[in-house]
Formats: sequence, structure tokens, C-alpha cells
Amino acid sequence: MVAAGVGARRRRGWALRSVSLRLDQQHSGRIVGIAARQPAASAAFAGLLTGRVRPAHGELRVLGEDLTTAAGRAAVRPHVGVARKPGRAGPGLRVRGLVQRAARLARIPRADREQRTEAILARLALTPWADMPVRSAPRVISRRAGLAAAAVHQPGLLLLDCLLDGLTPRELDSLADGVRDLAWDMAVIATGRDVSALGFACDQVLTLSHGILTAPLALRRPAGAAARPAKASH
Repeated sequence: MVAAGVGARRRRGWALRSVSLRLDQQHSGRIVGIAARQPAASAAFAGLLTGRVRPAHGELRVLGEDLTTAAGRAAVRPHVGVARKPGRAGPGLRVRGLVQRAARLARIPRADREQRTEAILARLALTPWADMPVRSAPRVISRRAGLAAAAVHQPGLLLLDCLLDGLTPRELDSLADGVRDLAWDMAVIATGRDVSALGFACDQVLTLSHGILTAPLALRRPAGAAARPAKASH
């Protein structure tokens, strides 16, 4: 993706004024974090990357598509996966069902849905939890389920929208392992308000303040934090 001086309006003001960022194939296996204290800025940034918000000015290309055009925004939407902090799931919705529903909404051919669903559940160590209601699952399991749902269609860009916020160190470690594994196959950008969580899971963290994306933060990972694993074959 390439963003150069991108701005986005929200109501009468500016949610983003000048955002510039470049990610290319050299970032394979790496996760970029965006620390945003202002919800409006974070929402606008997520909306831009997913093709839901039109840039007010600047240049924005995601997965080769020009998102300053309606055609480009429509073209990129199917190729971006978004994993958010889960809301209150329906009482009968199970982990496998959540992922299956995402596969159906992503228009994965019916003949491939079961295989894709079981593959992502296994990859994120969710198979033992597949039949548990999402509402009853431990917090980190429900978030991994959301991650699986966002990644089941193998998007080119995976956006973690505040998914890392509010977790204990043990929960964050569990979730971050899955995110790091997925980062070998797709570009991953994580947004959130919890700078320490982003610093633990991401290789680079930028700050989004007053609508402007600023220099990387110095990362201080907890002692004993696992180093990035070698790329696994799937």
C-alpha cells in the first residue's frame, strides 16, 4: 500500500489531515501498528484502507487499487479482512459457525468453504474450541475466532481494528502468535489505543495524533517475549 498526504473529513472537521505510509513486499512477515488515541481518526484510517471512506485529498493505493476512485474502492473491499474487538455474539453462534458465516459472506465457493474453515481453525489453534458458543468462550478465544473469520478468505490485507486492546499479557501473547503467523501470507496492520499491546505484537508502531501519522515509537517488548518464529509451511 502507498499513502501520500492522505486526508479524510468527519462531519465538519478533519479526522485525518496528512497520512503517509508505504508497505511493500519487503514487509512480508512484519506487522505495522498504528497507535491512535482519537476514535474518529482510527475509524477514518480503517475506513480508508477498507475502501469504505473516500480520501478527501492525497494519494492512496491499496493492493494495487487507486482508492481515490469509486471503482478502486469497490475492487479492494473483497481483498481486505477486518478483525475487530467482538461485540455480543448471538446465543447460538459457535466458533466454527462464525468462521463459516464469514466464508459465506466472502463468497468462497460452497465446495471450498468447509476446507477453508477447518484450515484456518487449525492454523489458529481453534479446532478444540470450534463447537463452543462464541459468547461463552474465553476472551482470547473469541478474539482468535474473529481473527479466523477475517482471514478465512485469505485477504491481501488484514486489518486488526483495536483487536489487541484490553488483553492481559498472557492473552496478548496467545493472540499475537497467530497474528505473526498470518503476517507471512498477508500484509497486517493493527490499530489500537493500547500502545504497549501494539509494541508487543508489532515490528513497528507509528502514532496517529491530530490527524497526522508521525515517526515510529521505540519498541520495548517485555523481557522473555518470544522472537519471531521462522516462516512455517502451510
